[in-house]
Amino acid sequence: MENLIEKLKILNFDSEFTSALKMKPIHRYYFIVPKNPGEQFYLFTCLAAWLIRKCGMNFETPQESDDPNMSVSNILDAVRENGIAVDFPPNKLKQGVGEHVTYVLNSLADKALDKGGFLMKKPFIAAEKEEESEMIEDESEIVLDRVEEEMIAYYSDESDDDNIFNLNETRMNKVLPQNKNDLTNIDQENWHLELERVLPKLKVTIRNDTRDWRSNLEQMKQYQSVISQSFGGARNQLEKLQKDISYTLEKVNNREKYLNRELEPVLSEYRTLQDQLSKIKDVYQNLSSGVTEKTRELAKLTDRLESVKQEMEERGSSMTDGTPLVNIKRAISKIKSEIVEMDVRIGVLQAILLQIRVRDKKLLEDDLGQTIGV
Repeated sequence: MENLIEKLKILNFDSEFTSALKMKPIHRYYFIVPKNPGEQFYLFTCLAAWLIRKCGMNFETPQESDDPNMSVSNILDAVRENGIAVDFPPNKLKQGVGEHVTYVLNSLADKALDKGGFLMKKPFIAAEKEEESEMIEDESEIVLDRVEEEMIAYYSDESDDDNIFNLNETRMNKVLPQNKNDLTNIDQENWHLELERVLPKLKVTIRNDTRDWRSNLEQMKQYQSVISQSFGGARNQLEKLQKDISYTLEKVNNREKYLNRELEPVLSEYRTLQDQLSKIKDVYQNLSSGVTEKTRELAKLTDRLESVKQEMEERGSSMTDGTPLVNIKRAISKIKSEIVEMDVRIGVLQAILLQIRVRDKKLLEDDLGQTIGV
């Protein structure tokens, strides 16, 4: 993801994409950590469309209302046309984050860089020059105490020569025999050859220590001289500026006093009006609280009045309404008609029963040969 961010910066991502499309900048973990899937997917589709256009293809920027499946399908088609291998299902890109999203964006960024003729090379690391330091092979021949004495003697000297002291004398004092009669047995030529051979190894470079008070003292003296030279010309200007500032401050103070004297009556009147206003505000708050209570009581009474009115209307409508009486009359008339029908049916049944009896009597008389009273 870090390489992707660097590639987008090379492609002028901030000016051409973020500023032009009014998109918010992304960080290195934006397409890795899921936070807002809808926003991340929309930004992924827009960024992929921008990179595809950078590759030289015509591709419209998707909208938030577009079908996600269609947007992903179009992006994958464009990716395959650029020769990028895609071996994962399209639904991996619908989340807007993950390894496959970064793979697609990274591949498109590489293609866009190739299209623009940008060639990424390996970084060249310049070899650091090693400081020349002479290693002393035989440390037993150098006495540390003597070296410290030489360093102290060197720093106490006020000469500004280079910071290299020669240990030749130390070595020679160490090597020379104590007996002067033995000098006659030494070959001078071999002595010089040996001296030239070991002389470079006996030179020690002494670095300036920034914590040394002597070097700091010299710097302080130089700074003091520079400040003294510069302060001479600036002192007159500073004194003049001080006078001007003092005069201006005095004028401001005098003007302030004058305004205070002139505005004192107005200020006192203003304070009085402020006190009156505060009192009026207190009275208004008290009255407002009383009005609020009265308003609540009025609302309660209004609700009660409405309920009473509704109840009276219901009772009045029930008292003046003749519908129940009409219904009773209709029921009575219906019952009367049903009684008439029942009487007719009873009469018919009685007539039928009489006929049956008369017929049975005739049959019985015929069988017995005598008259039978009904």
